[in-house]
Amino acid sequence: MFISSAFAQTAPAAGGDMSSSLMSMLPLVLMFVVLYFVMIRPQMKRQKEHRAMIDALAKGDEVATAGGLLGKVTKLGDSFVAVEIASGVEVQLQRSAVVQVLPKGTIK
Repeated sequence: MFISSAFAQTAPAAGGDMSSSLMSMLPLVLMFVVLYFVMIRPQMKRQKEHRAMIDALAKGDEVATAGGLLGKVTKLGDSFVAVEIASGVEVQLQRSAVVQVLPKGTIK
């Protein structure tokens, strides 16, 4: 008496409409395109610029490191760089730790 009868819905016809399945995929494709242009592409561009900057390092360049050290490049290796952070104080860093090449004369 208090419970109403439940009826099952009829199943849709087999071999549904092809355009409706394409329309259901459209939001997913649009989200991927937006994600590519907003996140992936700029990150790839930054990585390419950083790699070019690291490859162009030369002896005597003034650099800033990821750890916040400022110094002058004294030796270059394949994967390491020696940076003089004070008079007579030299540290070895990975090339990838160099974040920025500073203009000449920045460090006094």
